[in-house]
Amino acid sequence: MTQGNISLTAFRPEHLEDALRLSRQAKWPHRLDDWRLALDLSAGFVAFDANASTVVGTVLMTPYKRDVATINMVIVDESARGRGLGRQLMEAAIALAGSRALRLVATGEGLPLYQKLGFCRTGTIVQHQGLVLRVTPPANARPAEPRDISEIIELDRSAYCADREDLLRVLAKAGRLAVLGDGQRITGFAALRAFGRAEVIGPVVAANADEATALLAYFMAGRQGRFVRVDTSEASQLGAWLSDKGLVQVDEGIAMQRPVVARCGRAPATAFALASQAFG
Repeated sequence: MTQGNISLTAFRPEHLEDALRLSRQAKWPHRLDDWRLALDLSAGFVAFDANASTVVGTVLMTPYKRDVATINMVIVDESARGRGLGRQLMEAAIALAGSRALRLVATGEGLPLYQKLGFCRTGTIVQHQGLVLRVTPPANARPAEPRDISEIIELDRSAYCADREDLLRVLAKAGRLAVLGDGQRITGFAALRAFGRAEVIGPVVAANADEATALLAYFMAGRQGRFVRVDTSEASQLGAWLSDKGLVQVDEGIAMQRPVVARCGRAPATAFALASQAFG
């Protein structure tokens, strides 16, 4: 796939070091392991310069079965900007996604391009991070057990309106899961894993904000003085609670969809925090 002096090729493991270089240039916190996890769950493209020697762009498409996908890790090298490469990468990822509904989290800089490609704003994603202050552990949360995974997957499906089984199974192996329950069923869950500078908590899926903060507190209680990140929607109204626990707002992004679709009926739970801005 070629346009002008730029050529696109399938994103493969041998491109990960170049992708890491681009994310560092963009001042993203991703480690090589974070890129590797993203590629394991996704398909995508890298863009090469005219000499086919230097990677100057990346994009990934993370599919959730046949219904939904996220587009993420869209980076264009500083030396290659202004030539339409961002659009070329996006169009390639959109074609790769096929008929799936698409979601992404945009920066203000990328917003005009995504709007031209048919994406509409659906909300604001707020990034909170910092050193955890003292947090009281909740009494109603526990570590997830292998027998819980199918119930976790179903609860997540109802909240996210897509089947993210592959993502959740990877998160269970790469990190830890915790659940809330009423003795008969699981009413919420959260995940914790290493990411960037330290650790990220997400997704957090719960019946209400009180249960969401209980799940966050479960992981934060053992991490006083350690650096933790949480990405949540502005509509979740968890910002004040997170800031009170040491995780202040440092950035925000724009949640977008193509096409915009209604929520999938009345769900027993809500997604209060993202797995990441890449995965939703």
